[in-house]
Amino acid sequence: MQIWTGLGNPGPQYAMNRHNVGFMAVDVIADMYDFGPVQKKFSGWVQEGRIGSEKILLLKPATFMNESGRAAGEALRFYKLEPDALTVFHDELDLAPGKCRAKTTGGHGGHNGLRSIHQNIGAEYTRIRLGIGHPGDKELVPSYVLNDFAKSDLEWLALMLESIAGAADLLAYGDTIGFMNKVAMRSDWEKGVKPSNKKKVLKAKSSLDKSIKNLLEADDRTSFQKLIDRFR
Repeated sequence: MQIWTGLGNPGPQYAMNRHNVGFMAVDVIADMYDFGPVQKKFSGWVQEGRIGSEKILLLKPATFMNESGRAAGEALRFYKLEPDALTVFHDELDLAPGKCRAKTTGGHGGHNGLRSIHQNIGAEYTRIRLGIGHPGDKELVPSYVLNDFAKSDLEWLALMLESIAGAADLLAYGDTIGFMNKVAMRSDWEKGVKPSNKKKVLKAKSSLDKSIKNLLEADDRTSFQKLIDRFR
């Protein structure tokens, strides 16, 4: 069994923040592979499912970013798993928007969510670094990560998330290099989204919309309209 944790902050006001791209990634994976219903467990929200023959527990901590390690630690201890059974999806300032890199062990790079995980379980786990770009000045970082993705970011964001979900089988089987290569081949947004990729983008946007649907207040708008309205 493996535990895949997406990092982010709970609540509708954070749903489309750059800091929440880890939440978005596990939600798109859950949608693509038809994971089970959301349950409250381990100081967060979990969904159970399989990718190929691998049993995966998806976890989104409800503890806020700075306490993410508490939820991950609870889940690992409950299932009597070692830290290397954990994969964490998180935003990465030092990667260009839309880029994805896998990393095993190492430091937390100043990321508060990773710092919390280090404090709770150590450093022997896999990170999936999701590029959001850097604002250019470290003084701008807090406001940058806690602001929503721009409307112009939607296409590359959706395509990156779809590409990650589409390559998740390789990640589940421990082939991180194959996973990165497959994501890179599928995520060709830098060259412009080609007509053949439009369906992929729309599918990922649909999954992304579902991932925030439960966080947004109920009203008369369609779920897709809710997503679009957040970028106006």
